[in-house]
Amino acid sequence: MYPIKTTCGLDCPDACGIVATVNTIKADSEHPTSNGALCALLNKYMVEEPRITSAIINHKKVTLEEALEATKQALEAKHKLLWRGSGNFGVMQEITNLLFDKIGGTTTKGTLCDGAGDAGIIEGRGVNRILPPEQIAKADVVVIWGKNITVTASHLMPYLEGKKIVVIDPIKTAIAKKADIHLQIAPRTDFYVAVMLSRFAIMGDHEDPNFLAKFASEHNEYYDFTREFRIRPILDHINTDLNEMGQILEMMENQKVVHLIGNGVQKYSTGHHTLHAIDSLATLLGHFGKEGYGVGFLGNSKLGFKNPFAIKSKTVQKATTPFGDFDTVLIQGGNPVASMPDSSRVITELKKTKTIIYFGLYENETSAMADIVIPAQNFFEKEDVRLSYAHHIVNPMRKVHECAYGISEYDFTNTLLQKFGFDALKSEAYYLDFWLNQCTPQGDYYRSPAYQAIPYEEGFGEDEDEKFTFLEEFNDDFIKTKQFTRARKKSSKEVIIDEYWLITPKANKALNTQFKRDNRVVMHPNLGFNNEEVVRVYSPWGEHQFKVKNDETMRQDSVMIYANSVGVNFLTPSILSEEGDSACYQEVKVKLEKI
Repeated sequence: MYPIKTTCGLDCPDACGIVATVNTIKADSEHPTSNGALCALLNKYMVEEPRITSAIINHKKVTLEEALEATKQALEAKHKLLWRGSGNFGVMQEITNLLFDKIGGTTTKGTLCDGAGDAGIIEGRGVNRILPPEQIAKADVVVIWGKNITVTASHLMPYLEGKKIVVIDPIKTAIAKKADIHLQIAPRTDFYVAVMLSRFAIMGDHEDPNFLAKFASEHNEYYDFTREFRIRPILDHINTDLNEMGQILEMMENQKVVHLIGNGVQKYSTGHHTLHAIDSLATLLGHFGKEGYGVGFLGNSKLGFKNPFAIKSKTVQKATTPFGDFDTVLIQGGNPVASMPDSSRVITELKKTKTIIYFGLYENETSAMADIVIPAQNFFEKEDVRLSYAHHIVNPMRKVHECAYGISEYDFTNTLLQKFGFDALKSEAYYLDFWLNQCTPQGDYYRSPAYQAIPYEEGFGEDEDEKFTFLEEFNDDFIKTKQFTRARKKSSKEVIIDEYWLITPKANKALNTQFKRDNRVVMHPNLGFNNEEVVRVYSPWGEHQFKVKNDETMRQDSVMIYANSVGVNFLTPSILSEEGDSACYQEVKVKLEKI
């Protein structure tokens, strides 16, 4: 039986191949993108994380059958909601949609992750295609915007060897420390960086006229749009100057350039404008549709697939879910109390529901509030298919060993459907094959039907017969509100800022709210707090206490709290992005107070 080839199911773009034996796992050296290594999350922290090993009703251990029967009774309520997280990533996670479709339940729309950026990409390109990693390997220059590759996509690192690196990020990340240029911009200014670079590119004749004539004929109108922004005030706002902007454009001139974009640039209400502006810059420079060029964000992993779990149901916004409107809430593979913005609101809303059902792997803030707990199986204990939002490899997830206490999403759904008197599901193999049969076999793995070696080579849009649509307008009311920087002069030489941008990147020892979670607020020592000192951090949405970690590389107008930290989302706003139905974790400034 052993060894068994399978795939990591953690919510990560790498989707690494694994070779498993009875007691060990190691990287599959033949996997097309894994580079023969596995991350510490899989090797160490996932193994150490305590599992939920028993079904629970009202804080008492019961049999799994008793918990499933109680779940069926709770789902008989008139108003029921399915809220799904991304703790265990695979196509079979969505099979619970079929249950809610049959029982007339409500599901969610939108995202806690990348919706604003995806919306901006679609506005310009018409479709969000994945940039194959081999195009990164063929580039001469890589521009990294708001993406800490060593943490969020470590298997891309070998593709960067020997290249010129430009990093645009308010945080001096590990990759920024190795970069040829690090533009340490003010938070929430990536949009202005892209617009100014576009303007200077046209002024300096850096654009690609042949590419523009074929694929983006309205570039002159876009230049007029960029001229609406006054150069000097905008450069001051970004925290840069003409020299730095010129250096970036010179580094890209007559070079093959790839832009790698992280979630950090779009965690704001205007995040769609940022991705649209970056794409507009790349289009001006001819950085699409050619070998060694491209813009990579989180691509649409289901592009080109027919999805057997797609349903038409009533929906509510995921990022601002009104849990209190429902009698029963089924929470699957997620921890909304900690991971959603505005934790105080989430807790209040959940307390209004009659029954909370938690279906997952680990104990957390949400499982502690649940009336019914159903232990799930992890991706070593069931069959699934893994797609990636960063490459086109489709990975079978094969069962490595049995689980004595958990239940898979397939069996959970099938059992409940039959308890309600509906027909049983088709076989599990049917659904797995439904996905894999749409792919092209590639050794032990498969390739997505949406694969294009050079995306947008023939044009933009789903049918590749459209031209790029440039950004045409930009509205931003945030800077007019009290949440914009307020500073008071203490003397003619000193300015004290009493509000700080909150930046919430991914941590290297955690994934979402799983595994080793942090409790620190990172700041510049000039802010006047001591290492390990406990401070109260607060915003209009709530407060929490954190330990100080001083770091001289931090900007003095910002503080950083990792996205997995306990309590961080008591500080974040319960608002949606203007486009893309996405959470806006960094649309907030915080204040600090000694305890």
